[in-house]
Amino acid sequence: MRRFFARTPSSIAAIAPSGGAVSPWHRSPWHRSPLRRATAALTALVMAASTTLQVAPARAQQGPKMNVIRDAEIEQLLRDYATPIFDTAGIRKGSIQIILLGNRSFNAFVADGKRMFINIGTLMEAKTPNEVIGVIAHETGHIVGGHLARLRQEMAKAQLLAVAGMLLGAGAIAGGAASRGAIGNAGTGAAGAMYGGQEMAMRSLLAYQRSEEQAADRMAVTYLEKTGQSPRGMLDTFRRFSQDAMFKTSSIDPYLLSHPLPQERIANMEALANKSPFLSRKDPPALQARHDMMRAKLFGFAGNAAEVGRRYPLSDTSLPGRYARAISAYQSKRLPDALAQIDALLAEQPANPWFWELKGQVLLEFGRPQEALAPLRRAVSLAPSAGLVRILLGQALVATGNKALAPEAIRELSNATQREAEWPDGWRHLAQAYALKGDIGMAEYASAQAYFVVGDFRMAVTQATRAKEKLPPGSPSYLKSEDIINHRPARPPMSDP
Repeated sequence: MRRFFARTPSSIAAIAPSGGAVSPWHRSPWHRSPLRRATAALTALVMAASTTLQVAPARAQQGPKMNVIRDAEIEQLLRDYATPIFDTAGIRKGSIQIILLGNRSFNAFVADGKRMFINIGTLMEAKTPNEVIGVIAHETGHIVGGHLARLRQEMAKAQLLAVAGMLLGAGAIAGGAASRGAIGNAGTGAAGAMYGGQEMAMRSLLAYQRSEEQAADRMAVTYLEKTGQSPRGMLDTFRRFSQDAMFKTSSIDPYLLSHPLPQERIANMEALANKSPFLSRKDPPALQARHDMMRAKLFGFAGNAAEVGRRYPLSDTSLPGRYARAISAYQSKRLPDALAQIDALLAEQPANPWFWELKGQVLLEFGRPQEALAPLRRAVSLAPSAGLVRILLGQALVATGNKALAPEAIRELSNATQREAEWPDGWRHLAQAYALKGDIGMAEYASAQAYFVVGDFRMAVTQATRAKEKLPPGSPSYLKSEDIINHRPARPPMSDP
């Protein structure tokens, strides 16, 4: 697993609840207008009423940025989970990107119809592949159903209702203030009219969201049935939510929730699930084994030594148990112990690329890049399409400081950046590889690409301008440098701070 809490690329750094990019709020007379105040109030009410216990469309994690997790083994498994669902739903291959977030809560959401975000907590808590596949099917339902676009339309309608209530109440309050000397409480009812309009707008919007959640559930069951998979995983997930929410929703107005009540959702899902001819079908053993290894890896990286010890005690001699303990030893900086455990895993599965990758990563991060080359070269040979593994190999080649290895590093990292064009690490290490070789023009070009990917357009233009002065006119890197210089980023939509 590379850079467990990695720098977030700008394209996915900040996703607003509506799926738009978060931007600074430009102060202007607009922010003092009744329309602005009504919109802000409505948004605050909707966010306060929303529940985080269910998977939902376009629900961003709290905070300005999200920690993105990159791991070739896990990403390949998620692609294998998603591909049959996407194919059945008519989604073109490669058009949806699944992104892992370093959040241990059970949640997932979609943004802009092109990206599906899944918390690592979802993968860690899900005991079977079917549970994760159900989550993917649900989010696919949101994408195919166009729920994000329609949610924006519904929000616009709701804002109009809120504005009408705000303006009506504001006018009444102004009139009441003028005559307050004669009637002491004039304007009290007007304030109720203001907030009554906002509440009506909020309830209308939340009712729409609940209907879309139910639609996504139905579509998910359809996708599962068409791919010959059980809906039991979805049912188990909703039951988990029901247990978590039992004491949280008992006193909440059901009309102030963005999702159906857990009991209602379970009843609907049971009715759908019982009709499926595949309800009792289990995941293939090989897929379950990969799922167990994924969970072990995540617990090894995300959990502390005590948690790993509880979940995977020494008495657990299974492959996942040993995998988790090997990673935990590495995370705890017990290098000899970690290497010994990884070598034992390799002795059992010498053709497992992820064990070789882990060994190379451990050696590299403990300052032994020369020793990391052999296991990483082996990992690349076993998983040639894994761009992240090639990036790790390129990083190790550069870290040796051996100029003779620069051509190999450039070759590996150039291959990787074609596969992982939007991930900055590949470009950064490629810049270092070119610098090691002494090709400063190409080093500046790769550096420009790295800055461009993370959204630092000022530095990207600076580096691209320097590169252009040194590169052969008309060469691919020269033309791409020109593209970076001429790029004009779209102005992001305004949003509340």
